[in-house]
Amino acid sequence: MPKMKTHRAAAKRFRKTASGKLKRNKAYKSHILAKKSRKRKRGLRKSTLIAASDLRRVKRMLGL
Repeated sequence: MPKMKTHRAAAKRFRKTASGKLKRNKAYKSHILAKKSRKRKRGLRKSTLIAASDLRRVKRMLGL
């Protein structure tokens, strides 16, 4: 049986933290920014952890 290949798109979007959790960047920060408030855009800069419901799927894509 051959090795599982890493899903390259997922590898570019997710990072593993020191404690083994998975980190992601927030969406909606690329364009149409004029109508979004300063506070909302500032919050979108921060990264966050992947939801528990998505964790199994993402780990599989990353080959973890």
